[in-house]
Amino acid sequence: MNIAIDTSVVLSENGLTVQLASGRTGYFNAYWLRDNCPTSFDSQTRERTFDIFHLDAAPKAQSTELTADGLTVVWNDGHRSTYPMDFLERYAKGERRQDPANLPRRAWFSDHYANIAKFSQPKLLADKAEVARWIEALLVEGVAIVTDMPDSDEGLTETVRLIGHVRPTFFGEFFDVRTHIKPTNLAYTAKALEMHTDTPAEDLAPGMQFLHCRANSVEGGRNLFLDGVAVANDLRKEDPEAFRLLSETHIPYYCEHDHYDVRSLQRVIELDEYGAVTGVTISQHMADIFDLPQQFLDAYYPAFCKFGRMLQSDKYMMRFRLNATECIVFDNHRIVHGRAAYSATSGERYLRGCYSDRGEMRSTYRAMVSESRFK
Repeated sequence: MNIAIDTSVVLSENGLTVQLASGRTGYFNAYWLRDNCPTSFDSQTRERTFDIFHLDAAPKAQSTELTADGLTVVWNDGHRSTYPMDFLERYAKGERRQDPANLPRRAWFSDHYANIAKFSQPKLLADKAEVARWIEALLVEGVAIVTDMPDSDEGLTETVRLIGHVRPTFFGEFFDVRTHIKPTNLAYTAKALEMHTDTPAEDLAPGMQFLHCRANSVEGGRNLFLDGVAVANDLRKEDPEAFRLLSETHIPYYCEHDHYDVRSLQRVIELDEYGAVTGVTISQHMADIFDLPQQFLDAYYPAFCKFGRMLQSDKYMMRFRLNATECIVFDNHRIVHGRAAYSATSGERYLRGCYSDRGEMRSTYRAMVSESRFK
């Protein structure tokens, strides 16, 4: 049985219905309202200090008052809450809170290099607005080049710190891409490096990758980059069943050497909660033996190989030469990359690399472009 306090607020068993400023009505659960009273949050730490687990009884509104400033509720535990009308309007539909870092991804193809976003490192260090534009390019297109990099280890570190922190992997905090006498990775040779995303054997592979070119005078060794979102979107159109298999099936990846044995299960095509492609996880040289039913592999392997062949297509692959003083930064869960073979004796080729987290980058962007709820 509903009990009307006035014509604009109606109480029910589990909550109340309010006449909103927009003219429509909104229902609000009593627990949710009590939990999110403005007094529930500390203004300095910005954390919730009210603990709803400690309520002796389910929250019930004893009285309400609706004014132009907001809804005031007196609860059965004696607490008084006032909710601004714009706050109630924002959450009335039960939709996710708007996220300024959730920008639409713009797919690109093999002709993208001429339009790739470029940012000068000294300007990034001096201008936070330029950092925001850099992050926006990484969110939308997944890749950008930082120019005018200093020839130093510190130059890479200070660039990473503009958007987050260096994120270690089982390789360590940094890695040096050059020819090694006893390589533990194909990247440490002069051989061609097939199209892949990095460290798929980790439970959660690092999000952003930095490759700082310190020297590149060798013959060959062109960088190969493509947008996994563009390829996966095309696969979805051309072969929906193959797309379904690659986006639903977890396959094993590994990385094993004398002192580590890293393993994970990943889906080749990654989707967000709305079904849109966010990226891919692919590495043929780190794919473990597929421990799946053999009859299932009758369908899975053709889909897997079809996608792998698409990753070799001239339609998608951007070929270019990364030069000294340049650092390419890209989303490791979206951008598939590789390298052509080069002559190790024809000159010097040295790239210093590391990773950071996508979540930390998005956090930096939100803080730069949006106003805090606590200001």
